[in-house]
Amino acid sequence: MKRLTMPAVTALILGLPTLGWASTAADANADGVLSLEEVMVAHPEINPETFASMDANDDGVLDADEVGVAQEAGLLPATDG
Repeated sequence: MKRLTMPAVTALILGLPTLGWASTAADANADGVLSLEEVMVAHPEINPETFASMDANDDGVLDADEVGVAQEAGLLPATDG
């Protein structure tokens, strides 16, 4: 059981900053994902083409994983805290 606990805790710790950014800084409707409109309000320099390149699964929103990848790629600013 401990083998499952450590990876789960690690994933949670690594994912919290991204999830925090998505849910508080830009997620205006608090649905846990970021729409193009929400991203553009927080970051007007992001255009639809850049947003589409961040939306890996083409569902029209950015989830926490996509935000993390976009931050690592320098397409979105890193989380402040």
